[in-house]
Amino acid sequence: MRSVDPRTRLADARLYLCTDAREAAGDLEPFLHRVFSGGVDVVQLRDKTLDAARELELHALVARVAAEYGALWAVNDRADVAGLAGAPVVHMGQDDLAPGDVRTLLGDGPVLGRSTHAFEEAMTAEADDRVDYFCVGPLWSTPTKPGRPAVGLDLLRQVAATDPATPWFAIGGIDDDGGRATRLDQVLEAGATRIVVVRAITEADNPEKAAAHLRRRLTPPPY
Repeated sequence: MRSVDPRTRLADARLYLCTDAREAAGDLEPFLHRVFSGGVDVVQLRDKTLDAARELELHALVARVAAEYGALWAVNDRADVAGLAGAPVVHMGQDDLAPGDVRTLLGDGPVLGRSTHAFEEAMTAEADDRVDYFCVGPLWSTPTKPGRPAVGLDLLRQVAATDPATPWFAIGGIDDDGGRATRLDQVLEAGATRIVVVRAITEADNPEKAAAHLRRRLTPPPY
């Protein structure tokens, strides 16, 4: 297992995956090996159907597999679960705990991410030294965020034009099947170099191949 400094690793991260627990398929562990082998830098287990005990159990699994690849893993929304699990990354939405509250609970150790859906929110995250990265989106409507309106590519262009010092990721409906004018092409042209995906990998016939394809499209090279 490789030791990982979370902030150093986050600075190099380009491909961030959110996945449910894959309880129906029962294949979470082999799936994690495939996606990390393919080049995923961060995996966030995001599954609202889990109770806290099951979530902690599965975070232990994600942590063990991630460590084999020198990758990061993240807890979504729950600072209490993140603290109990010893998560290197915790991600919060706009309606979740504020950065100061997260730091009060967890200290300065974990990498803290923040969802943003407007230019002002992105700039607030950029200016907050308690926030280590932020996400901009959803760029397109997505079933993983029902009821959340798409923000579109213009917001991405606005944020990219400010050249943030804080690492930031585009999120929401991004895919790339190798065809013409894919959404990833549009995201890259708008100025993003990091992405968060869900279905582009979780619903792929070959998750490792899908991850490797996305990772190759992102710059700079992995290592």
